[in-house]
Amino acid sequence: MKRILLLTLALFLVCPGVFSQTSPPYDIGSIQQNLKKLNVLGSVLYIAAHPDDENTRLLGYLAQEKHYRTGYLSLTRGDGGQNLIGTEQGELLGLIRTQELLAARRIDGAEQFFSRANDFGFSKNPEETLKFWDKDKVLGDMVWVIRNFRPDVMICRFPTTGEGGHGNHTASAILAQEAFSAAADPKRYPEQLKYTTVWQAKRLLWNTFNFGGTNTTSADQFKINVGGYNATLGKSYGEIAAESRSNHKSQGFGSARQRGDAFEFFKTILGDAPKSDLMDGIDITWTRTPFGTPIAAQIDKITKAFNSSSPQASVPALVNLLRDVDQTVATNKAFMTVRLTEGANTAYDYWHKQKTKELKDLIAQCAGLWFEAYVNEPAYAAGDSMKIQLQAINNSSVPIKLFGINQNDQFTVYADSVLKKNQLKTWPYALPATKVTQPYWLESPHGIGSYIINNELKVGNPENPDAPTVRFEFNIAGRTISYNRTLSFKYVDPARGEIYQPLAITPPVTANIAEKVYAFNNTQPQTVQIKLKSFTNASGSISLKPLAGWKISPARIDFTGKTKGEEWLVTFNVAPTDTKTSTATLQAEVVANGKTFSQGLLDIRYNHVPAITIFPPAQAKLVSIDLKTAGKKIGYIAGAGDLIPESLREIGYDVHTLTESEVSNSDLSVYDAIITGVRAYNVNERMAYEQPKLMDYVKNGGNLLVQYNNNNGLVTRNIGPYPFTVVNQRVTEEDAKVTIADPASPVLNYPNKITEADFNGWIQERGLYFVDNIDSQYSAPLQMNDTGMEPNKGSLIVTNFGKGRFVYTSLAFFRELPAGVPGAYRLFVNLISKPKN
Repeated sequence: MKRILLLTLALFLVCPGVFSQTSPPYDIGSIQQNLKKLNVLGSVLYIAAHPDDENTRLLGYLAQEKHYRTGYLSLTRGDGGQNLIGTEQGELLGLIRTQELLAARRIDGAEQFFSRANDFGFSKNPEETLKFWDKDKVLGDMVWVIRNFRPDVMICRFPTTGEGGHGNHTASAILAQEAFSAAADPKRYPEQLKYTTVWQAKRLLWNTFNFGGTNTTSADQFKINVGGYNATLGKSYGEIAAESRSNHKSQGFGSARQRGDAFEFFKTILGDAPKSDLMDGIDITWTRTPFGTPIAAQIDKITKAFNSSSPQASVPALVNLLRDVDQTVATNKAFMTVRLTEGANTAYDYWHKQKTKELKDLIAQCAGLWFEAYVNEPAYAAGDSMKIQLQAINNSSVPIKLFGINQNDQFTVYADSVLKKNQLKTWPYALPATKVTQPYWLESPHGIGSYIINNELKVGNPENPDAPTVRFEFNIAGRTISYNRTLSFKYVDPARGEIYQPLAITPPVTANIAEKVYAFNNTQPQTVQIKLKSFTNASGSISLKPLAGWKISPARIDFTGKTKGEEWLVTFNVAPTDTKTSTATLQAEVVANGKTFSQGLLDIRYNHVPAITIFPPAQAKLVSIDLKTAGKKIGYIAGAGDLIPESLREIGYDVHTLTESEVSNSDLSVYDAIITGVRAYNVNERMAYEQPKLMDYVKNGGNLLVQYNNNNGLVTRNIGPYPFTVVNQRVTEEDAKVTIADPASPVLNYPNKITEADFNGWIQERGLYFVDNIDSQYSAPLQMNDTGMEPNKGSLIVTNFGKGRFVYTSLAFFRELPAGVPGAYRLFVNLISKPKN
């Protein structure tokens, strides 16, 4: 284990999001809020399972009204959900939702934490969840966060008794109860105590709820009115909550602003029950630290004297306060009878770190000191030198001077470093690009239930805590104060204006294989195209690792004299040696400047989150399938986003994405089948108007395949020619028993004979949002169920209508085809292959 104690632990404690902003906000409202927070030494940790589980109104109230240090521990990053804004699934969706959570926290004022648990999809019970998650490790992550965050109060979103529905929800409550006690027990996870200390929260509460048809609140429960109005911010907490929650765009959680009284209810699970206040029996003032009373008095004096028309007038007093806080800590340590190890988290040490960070930021805010460090290019190869611009401006008359840049104890002094009022200064700087900026939880391959964390001290962080930073040292009003600024790339977009983008440190050369899956239904070779990009001057070669049962040519392709930013394409021919069903992983290896790399480049770009750049393994899946196809031309109506069209093209289909005009006005009979994308009847309001034309297409001999939709928010309930109801039923076990109820069904026999073996190797789930109340005109050729559940026939229904065929399926083809599951390909081809009359 790598142990960079002081840097890593300090970043964990004071940097909830390294790309939250280049500087704290400088408006008067923010300054006044931060002044109020200085005198509050209390903390609350909210715990649940996923992005979107958190109660944003409560978080905003606790952070902005009560001024507690407030955190949200989401055990997962939401990797297993559906994506309503794009095609990213799995860990890529988790990256998006991580940034959406950080954006939400910037609105409501709380901090964000995670465990290593992976959202593997819907789970019907906590036993399955804890089996997949590796309970001991995820519990250890929770204990680590609690010991470092040191919450006075812990709050669960869900109970242990199952009312939360999702097994992940219930598991989060079970783990929270155990972590409440384990964090205080030195015998539990003792290896953590080299870097932190035990901690006992005062109470664990369950934030009861009334939603989804379930009401767990009652009049006798402790309650808080969180519907107030914050005059400093000019918003109610209902408005703040809506703005926060609306950042969950990949889940379609845009929310209306709420105003007026709103009560949150709580049930005590462990510890003392609150009677009149959430913090009953807890000292949240400076008196909880030795010699803290004079500090509180100074803060009161500064707050009363604060002049919103001249915040700079408070800077000398704030600087003196910072000095006195440091001296108080030194006095405390002098009175210690037992010498603490470096970095230990005592009460005064913990709050000293928190309040020192707050004070330093407040001093910069009041002084109007703005500064940042940005690179000249969006990406640098590891080993190259990064050209950096340092900028600073003093927007007040407070005397400020840049002492210099202190990087790894190497001090760089700049001449002419006095910051005169309203004069922007820029200095050049350089740093070596060291480690590739891969998210720490994606550095190693992982299983279904949890990520592999190579450095345990990084656990809990929403992003890499060791992202490249520059350390500024200023003299402000006579005192030296240091600040870190994360390096970023800054540019101007003609439509969006000035944009900050995270810096990417890259491999020297990346290799992107064109497709994620190459599906073969014969021994004919396919062309595998690879895009290479050089992030430095490079020469070398690229090859595909040999695989038993596959022919690959050529063996290697050389390249020379490639310059930074240059992109080029190479092609290989790949074919199976026989037609037996098999799978293999194709891996590209690049030798660049004498070193071997095997990483691709993936950029995820959405306007509502920062740019995301990762370097996934340079791999693709090869699938040789015993597959027959019928028909050629497919029409596709886009839904919420899936990769079905790309998957069908891989096996030779001509797939055309249909526009509304084409559906309404063109001759649809030219298509052998028409497919609607996942959730099309949820996200495309025009489907209600296109539906009659689609039914005419079926009636006249067409083959329409409708993929799953959510039961909520359907634009029409008349999806098929005969009635059925979409319901919230699913089979979540990917290996659940599948029974062929109608062996003679054409969809199980043409052009491929489907057997139970075709359901081997499925991933994450069988299907979701099954159908019920099925009209007798439909046949249901499959039955399946999770363990202990009754057989469900709602995964696939088929009917003839006029001369054509209508198929509705809730099977998770949107996951299975991109994953290269052979049986899923065979069944899906059958569904779009109507036998000729």
